[in-house]
Amino acid sequence: MYRRFYMLAAVSIAAVTLSLLCPVPVSGSEDGKLVLRLMGDSTMADKDLSRRNPERGWGQRLPSHLDTCVTVVNYAQNGRSTKSFISRGLWDRVKSDLEAGDYLFIQFGHNDSKEDDPERYAPAYGLYTENLELFVSHALSVGAKPVVFSPVSRRWFDADGNLKRDCHGDYPEAARKVAEKFGVPFIDANGITQEWLMSVGDEASRKYYMWIPEGTNPRHPDGKIDNTHTNAAGARRIVELLLPAIGDAVPELSSHIREYDIVVAKDGSGDFFTVQEAVDAAPCYSREETTVRIRPGIYREKVTVPANRQKLHLTGDDASVTVISWGDYALKPDFHGNPMGTSATSTVFVYGDDFLAENITFENTAGEGKEIAQACAITVDADRVAFLGCRFIANQDTIYTYGKGQHHYFGDCLIEGTTDFIFGASTVWFEGCTIFSRKDSYITAASTPEDEDFGYVFRDCDLVAADGVTRVYLGRPWRPYARTVFIDCRMGAHIRPEGWHNWGKKYAEKTAFYAEYGSEGPGAAPEDRVKWSHQLKPRTLKDYEPEKVLDAGTEIDKNGVAVPVKWFFADRIFR
Repeated sequence: MYRRFYMLAAVSIAAVTLSLLCPVPVSGSEDGKLVLRLMGDSTMADKDLSRRNPERGWGQRLPSHLDTCVTVVNYAQNGRSTKSFISRGLWDRVKSDLEAGDYLFIQFGHNDSKEDDPERYAPAYGLYTENLELFVSHALSVGAKPVVFSPVSRRWFDADGNLKRDCHGDYPEAARKVAEKFGVPFIDANGITQEWLMSVGDEASRKYYMWIPEGTNPRHPDGKIDNTHTNAAGARRIVELLLPAIGDAVPELSSHIREYDIVVAKDGSGDFFTVQEAVDAAPCYSREETTVRIRPGIYREKVTVPANRQKLHLTGDDASVTVISWGDYALKPDFHGNPMGTSATSTVFVYGDDFLAENITFENTAGEGKEIAQACAITVDADRVAFLGCRFIANQDTIYTYGKGQHHYFGDCLIEGTTDFIFGASTVWFEGCTIFSRKDSYITAASTPEDEDFGYVFRDCDLVAADGVTRVYLGRPWRPYARTVFIDCRMGAHIRPEGWHNWGKKYAEKTAFYAEYGSEGPGAAPEDRVKWSHQLKPRTLKDYEPEKVLDAGTEIDKNGVAVPVKWFFADRIFR
């Protein structure tokens, strides 16, 4: 089974930081992180993102293709040559920060060639070479690891659609010779990007550069034609082109390179700024997985994964730093001034089948009180949906497992709430989760349909509570045939001895199925449980395996034959 271990303090679970640690220490930092320091010009630099600036440097995009064991520090700036990088004090900053084991990526040439600019001009086989040698020799002297890049190509096509390959003159070869002299890695970014530009051609390559039609961008209202600087798509493409060569030059980096179809980042280093934009950009009814990486940040938005966005995989770096948050609540007035109701409150709605989320917090910040009522963190109305290493934080009705005949899996998740904070009609397996009660109330409110064999199954979970919470029920039946089972779970002293509540529905004692097996801890009191609940026999445990409980049924194939429906992400869940 999928398993990730977190250390959770019993007090203030909401404040726990779930750190994603690098498994093997690498050079460059005592905390095990590999450090890349970048120095160069505008084609590499981070850009000002005000007024919807679409321009991006490839160094700004690089972190989105690396895992959290890599730190990227970008010193590159617009307009810099090797000469002005020194005169403007940027080289002093690099020298001050550079440590043994760090990698130093060096890419100049665009501005060194400007003969009419005395501040920046540095002849290829003169000052340019001397400055590169200065950078490389200093890095080596402090135990750092320099990597020399030739400048990325300009997008210069002639009238016949042929790329002008001499756009940088002698500078790429001069950079190569410096690398050879010191025996350090050289990456021919000029040659790599030129091959790509020639393969896609003049017209098709424009969409990757700062070609902006008039009246479409507030930063450039008159439009712009720029064949040097890339937009977000172009910066991504250049990183994708350079990464194989970077991995060869820096072998220890290779295991930290990650491929994602779409990247969301609040700092502009991704394809989009919001999660919803990324979801909308995913292909409809895809037969293949679409992976969306959500970089660290608090994303204040409501997100809907529509039914036509299937096989979507959202992944964060760590649930403690990747958060999707909103604050709607049941009594909040809607557009017409009426209460919006529970079903509209969720921060995230999942309607697309075969959905997987990893390392993300889903949060509703509405709080609690009579003026708020229910406020959900997530509603799942789709089949074969899984959450791994996620956090769900709200008050009443945190997780709404909506649909009959739907199957969900929660592995190693933190689920936090007050009343009925896991509720609904779906069949759900909870494995290794921490269930945190904020107040005296009820954990589950299943509404399992009469014809379903399973409702909620919790296995190997920890039931904990906030300070002062002492009277919590395992569940109560939202609908008469509610089914909830706890297997090998550890229960804190806040769980009431009777365990279950009938919600004032005496008839539900005969129709609901509430059971336990192997409960441990001060809240485990099988002899004190209500008489209409059950203690499972060992022989019945064979029926409680996730593959069996979460069987998604059958579908009719092209030959009219009923065949089992398999979980798309099964290899990441049923281990």
